[in-house]
Order: sequence, then structure tokens, then C-alpha cells
Amino acid sequence: MRTEGEIATNTDPTGPWSLVVPLKPLARAKSRLGRAVGGSLRPRLALAFAQDTVSAALSCGAVADVVVVTDDPVARAALAALGARVVADAPAAGLNAALEHGASSVRTRRPDAAVAALNADLPALRPDELRRVLEFSGAFPRTFVGDAQGIGTTFLSAMPGVELRPAFGGASRARHLSSGAVEITLPGLDSVRRDVDTGDDLEAALALGVGRFTEGSVAPAVPAADR
Repeated sequence: MRTEGEIATNTDPTGPWSLVVPLKPLARAKSRLGRAVGGSLRPRLALAFAQDTVSAALSCGAVADVVVVTDDPVARAALAALGARVVADAPAAGLNAALEHGASSVRTRRPDAAVAALNADLPALRPDELRRVLEFSGAFPRTFVGDAQGIGTTFLSAMPGVELRPAFGGASRARHLSSGAVEITLPGLDSVRRDVDTGDDLEAALALGVGRFTEGSVAPAVPAADR
């Protein structure tokens, strides 16, 4: 588990970046993970992952706000309580439509915002690693971070005046590369790359050190000796 000292409060609420975090209804989220942890724990972990992701993002000094796109009432309440702004998934047309809707919601309020999409399943996310990603992204119209497997994407950015053009899902790394987005290959970004879809992914995230919500959800179900 991360220590409290690793999560600093965001003392710069005028930070330039708005992050968009999409989240499926919890009953349908993380279906592959259910094979490893069981159906009853899966929705709880999906919410815990999102809570740790949003908490870390809001603790990053480069982040002005986090917009969560979800229709799940439990997730809406839990993530709003952390300080996220929650909007309904009005398009109801899949992940990329939800991200475009979230980015549009950001720019309706802040037309000149730099916007980034961030996966909701990054329970080991470190604010400092996210800050490094955002600083790098400021030099390019669009950037992305590939996942730990080198197949998918965990982060995609668009500077002010640039469309996000998300192409998440499956082999999205190749699609984002071909779209002209610059891949961020800086070392030491393990927590930004480590999304969780399977039991093996969860073990890897636990080894990195997850946030308090995931730790609290996993601890009763998985004895410390088995982790």
C-alpha cells in the first residue's frame, strides 16, 4: 500500500489539465477480473480502482479538475465525494463516445483547457508520475501512454484547440500511434501504465503499491501471506 506521504494535496487548483475518466456501470465493469476474484468482489474492486485513480489525479498539482463519465449511481456518489465532477454518459455509445462527451463537457466550461483521457483502473497511480506525463504532454498536440503489455492505452492527451480523438479498446496503442499522437516512453511511469484487467494485472499493481481504496477492498478477500 502507498504511504500517506506519497499522496500530496493539490495546492494549485488552477493547474492547466482537465482529466476525463470513463467508468462503466459497476455491474458490467472488469468482467475478466471476475474470473480471478469472483463475481461479488469484482464490482467493489472496479469502484476502488476508480476511487484510487481519481484520488491520485486530484492530488497532482498539474491537474485542475477531473471529470468522471458514468451512469452508475454508486460510482457517481463515491467519486463526487472525492471532488470529481461527474457527468452522465449521455451518448451511451461506448468508451470513445463517453470520452469525447467528457472532453466536450470540459471545454464547454473551459474552452482553452488541455484535456487528457485517463483509464479508471489505475489503482497504483502516483501523482508525481502523472505530473511527469502531463509535463511531457505540454510540448505536443497529442500524446499517449501505452499500457504495461504494450498493446492498449492508459492515457491520451490533447492540448488546447486540439481534438482528443480517442481510439481506446483492444490494440489501441497502434491506433493512437497511427493517428499521429506521440507516445510517451519515459522511464519510471509504471503506475501510469499498470491498468488492471486480470488477476495477474492485480498482482502486479499490488506489488507496485495500490491506494487505500483498493487495499481496503482486497485485504479482506486476499490474506496478506498470499499477496
